[in-house]
Amino acid sequence: METRLLPKSPAALTSAQFQELSAVPPEVEWFANLTNPNTRRAYKSDVRGFMAFLGLTQPDEVRRVTRAHVLAWRKQIGGHAPSTVRRKLAAVSSLFDYLCNANAVAANPASGVERPKEGANQGKTPAISDRDARKLLDAPPTDTVAGKRDRAILAVFLFHGPRRAEVAGSRVGDLQDRRGVPHWTFRGKGGKIRYLPAHPVAVATVREYLAAAGHGGELDGAMFRPLRNRTSTAGTRAALSADSMWRIVMGYAEQVGISVAGFGPHSLRATAATNALEHGAEIAAVSEWLGHASISTTRLYDKRVVRVENSPTFRVSY
Repeated sequence: METRLLPKSPAALTSAQFQELSAVPPEVEWFANLTNPNTRRAYKSDVRGFMAFLGLTQPDEVRRVTRAHVLAWRKQIGGHAPSTVRRKLAAVSSLFDYLCNANAVAANPASGVERPKEGANQGKTPAISDRDARKLLDAPPTDTVAGKRDRAILAVFLFHGPRRAEVAGSRVGDLQDRRGVPHWTFRGKGGKIRYLPAHPVAVATVREYLAAAGHGGELDGAMFRPLRNRTSTAGTRAALSADSMWRIVMGYAEQVGISVAGFGPHSLRATAATNALEHGAEIAAVSEWLGHASISTTRLYDKRVVRVENSPTFRVSY
């Protein structure tokens, strides 16, 4: 019987490369598996702080950590905001969960360590009024490519509630019909993909921008691009960065006179969520729409409870 050998892949690892990868500590693997750049940056800082507190210098030294060490560190970071303490503990717990799964440690010493409560039932990100949202949408000029692009960006934010990185990472092909209805594809945290029905206003502004910019046929290319090199097919290299999105939103906010404390691109996410809830959307549907893992997170975006006309203040009469 003839034995057929599979062709050797040109990308096959050498023996030395195989051995090198086999020696990669699971602590390093854990960090490499963090795909969200914001999470990577925060968790890297948190774990470094944890190791520095304990006097550890090598990744595999964390395997000697006990619950007492985590409790001591929690006491040391207790002066930070509750949300910061929760994130730091979540970073360390995530690392040890990975080590447990890799059989590098027997148990997670951070498991069960008390984390501070939120302390409030509303998130710190402010939503803006419908009137201010309308002013933002109308602010960019309609007779330039830059203006058409910025109108499209603001419409995507305010009609779909995505994260800044999700808009920055959008590709031309992410706006496509599904069962005859235009949908937007958003790539969220943890590689989760959401297919959201696209709002007609956003669809119109995006298509107007693509027609003016001239890269509407480059389905794998970046949707929103700098004015220079905007016809490049270099994909994400030609995309506007998340920081550029921040500057665009803040620039128009200043132009139309929005001066809400704490305002930023994430405020457009809170605004979209609140508007949807005010107009009858179920909170479970909004949670899925936003890509939240828990409805409790979505509740932090629900600003309906702060409508001044509903306050008991205006029920007091003497």
